[in-house]
Amino acid sequence: MTSASFEVVKGDHPRLSAHGPWTIADGVAALDSKIRAFAQTTLDKKLTIDMAGVEALDTVGAMILQRTMQACGGRTQEGQPLAGFVNVTDHHETLLEQAAGNLISCEVPQRPNSALIVLERVGRATDDIAEEVLNILSFVGQVVSRIGENIRHPGHFRPTAVVHHMETAGLNALFIVGLMSFLIGAVVAFMGATVLAEFGAEVFAVELVGISVLREFGVLLTAILIAGRSGSAFTAAIGSMKLREEIDAMRAMGIDPMDALVVPRVIALLLAVPCLAFIASVLGLMGGGVVCALALDIPPALFMARTQDIIVIDNFVVGMVKAPVFGFAIAVIGCYQGMMVEASAEELGRRTTISVVQSLFLVILADALFAILFMELDY
Repeated sequence: MTSASFEVVKGDHPRLSAHGPWTIADGVAALDSKIRAFAQTTLDKKLTIDMAGVEALDTVGAMILQRTMQACGGRTQEGQPLAGFVNVTDHHETLLEQAAGNLISCEVPQRPNSALIVLERVGRATDDIAEEVLNILSFVGQVVSRIGENIRHPGHFRPTAVVHHMETAGLNALFIVGLMSFLIGAVVAFMGATVLAEFGAEVFAVELVGISVLREFGVLLTAILIAGRSGSAFTAAIGSMKLREEIDAMRAMGIDPMDALVVPRVIALLLAVPCLAFIASVLGLMGGGVVCALALDIPPALFMARTQDIIVIDNFVVGMVKAPVFGFAIAVIGCYQGMMVEASAEELGRRTTISVVQSLFLVILADALFAILFMELDY
């Protein structure tokens, strides 16, 4: 049984004579490494391929022969797929023409400079961030607009949905928020007392606990826990509805998804986060008071008296002013990422992760901006 083979006549104008059946079934693939080596040694020379001895040809054989002839474009010109071939039958001619139009370029792309790669990634990331910021701002405008519509047309407002989300996102989070705030207050009091004891000023741990919990830790810890717990839940719930095409069905029935899904969640967190922040602040003070009583011999009566005398109401107001802003940011990001879910469950998981990250970033950024603002106002 014959098999595919070739003979080479070397010289300034090498000639390759193909013999036997050049098909995948007759072992033409076994010639691939040998014919590649031959092609590499003749890249700068004019080549002739004699097809007189070819008994059969399929697309694999035609691709190998055309690749050898074209040699990365060094021996052929566009529009001349049969240049260099001789003694070609009509059937073989058709296969060679088809193979010539489907060869993959063999050019090896140059590896760009590492500095350019870094710059490209920075540029792409900057462009993506700018686009995301614009999309979020656009979504915020839609939310504010729909809230205004609900105020002008109370019939569109859904109080049952608001109460439901206040329960699931706010009331059900009360235990974890309260426990964490209590423990943070205790840790702040203990660490503050440890440092202040070196100066004989343990009693000032009361001020440290009061100011830090009321101004920062109470509301900030609440926002962080709500972002991880409720913001991600908003994204998962709305994203799941998007995947099941429930949102499209709502639009088909004439129900605005912003009114039904987004506005109730935003209003719920606007109301729930300040309440949770207030409770967190109280429990944080209680945690600090317990540590002061047990570790610093500061009785609860003295702790409360110093708290009332030294810690003015301004510190409490500063903390509570932040709460609705944090709640609005968490709800908007959670709903926005849920509405952006497309195509797959993998996308849902990715958007849920992005929701938590963006919510935490915005909460901390807003807290920093508030700190600068109140410092400038000397408040």
